[in-house]
Amino acid sequence: MAAPQPEPGRCAYFVARKKRFCRMVPALGRRFCGEHGQQEKENDRKRIPCPLDPKHTVYEDQLQKHLKKCNSREKPKPVYFVQDINAGLKDVAEIPEKQVTLSSLSKEELENLIIKLKKATNGLELDLKEQILSHKALHEALNDPKNGESAFKHLKQQASILGNMEKLHLLGPGRCFIEFGAGRGKLSHWVDVALQDVEDIQFLLVERATTRFKVDGKHKKRDSVFERLQVDIQHLCLNKVPSLEKKRLPVVGIGKHLCGAATDLALRCLVESYATCCEGENEEPAAKRPKNDKTEMAAKSSADNERNKEDVKPVAGIVIALCCHHKCDWTHYVGREFFQSVGLGPVEFHYFQRMSSWATCGMRETVTSTSEESEDHANNTEEHDQPYSKTESGFDTLQGLPVEERKEIGALCKLLIDHGRIKYLQQRGYRATLQYYTESAVSLENVLLTAVPEPTTL
Repeated sequence: MAAPQPEPGRCAYFVARKKRFCRMVPALGRRFCGEHGQQEKENDRKRIPCPLDPKHTVYEDQLQKHLKKCNSREKPKPVYFVQDINAGLKDVAEIPEKQVTLSSLSKEELENLIIKLKKATNGLELDLKEQILSHKALHEALNDPKNGESAFKHLKQQASILGNMEKLHLLGPGRCFIEFGAGRGKLSHWVDVALQDVEDIQFLLVERATTRFKVDGKHKKRDSVFERLQVDIQHLCLNKVPSLEKKRLPVVGIGKHLCGAATDLALRCLVESYATCCEGENEEPAAKRPKNDKTEMAAKSSADNERNKEDVKPVAGIVIALCCHHKCDWTHYVGREFFQSVGLGPVEFHYFQRMSSWATCGMRETVTSTSEESEDHANNTEEHDQPYSKTESGFDTLQGLPVEERKEIGALCKLLIDHGRIKYLQQRGYRATLQYYTESAVSLENVLLTAVPEPTTL
């Protein structure tokens, strides 16, 4: 039997792992491609692993030239990248270096944690209001039989988010909608559909990862402008985004299942980094004016216009579907002041954020990816829920605790963390609330955080 031969015009290197020849095309007059050029006997040039990414090799005598164009090289930072601008706590000295896992705690230690949790949540509103709404922009899609069960669940959530935005009067002209953790950009897409007859709107889609199957190409409306910002929210300075700086539209921060600490980073990005700077820019000393009737009237008119401008806050509203409290981080958490006010600190926060997973997986003895969020995470979409191991969730230690009690404890942990976010927003002049925006059968992560500026009183 004749030995196998490479395909004509293809590399002669046999890839043992794949049991076939390499299919790359070699240079004219060569038997091997660039990657396997070291196999060429007549070729005395040495290939070495690329120092930026050892998964590929490069000719040693061309290394410097390669490093300038290698796809793994560090890309220039965008103008709106400001290192750790939204990170929060700079001094991490108060955070213990090593945290003991839940499963390593004794029964007494866990019981003490639960006592602290119940004491801290005593007096909080435990029964959130149901605000399950819809929006006409999604009626056609919701009634399309071609959509499967998973797609239908996403559409119901998006419809309710838009319904809540409409109720808060956030769907209107002259707005910049910033979708944090945008993924494919589906939420912005439906906001655009809802505002198809509205002018002067802008969309910024913030996503640190490169995303496949984006829906950006569907936006062909004449006035709406879509722009993607590939940056971690931790380093995003909205004041330096050129298009936002130029238009200066009031912004509406939105997100569908903004994972863990990303919610805290987004809140700080909006109400600290952006709103504070915008308000500071407007604080200019009044110009002196000569005293005559015409100038007095002009000055009065100008003052009225300025008051009207002051009524339009830089951040018009925030609507974020919360998710993955087990991925929160004390360093970034915006509710640290509230935690400390009820006698809690980074140690308790660490355990409560781990215990929060009991609310969504505490009922499952064998953890499976049954929710649509887990399905879509595997399919690289915008959802971020992940299954948890028994050790992570503390099942081994709490086997004696009833399932319903585990769920209740997990729900209290989530509520406590979210209440810290509400307090943070209230202290900065926002009317902030939590509500159930969809049924638990649609998504186990069914809490929506909304915030609008408190009306100013004259």
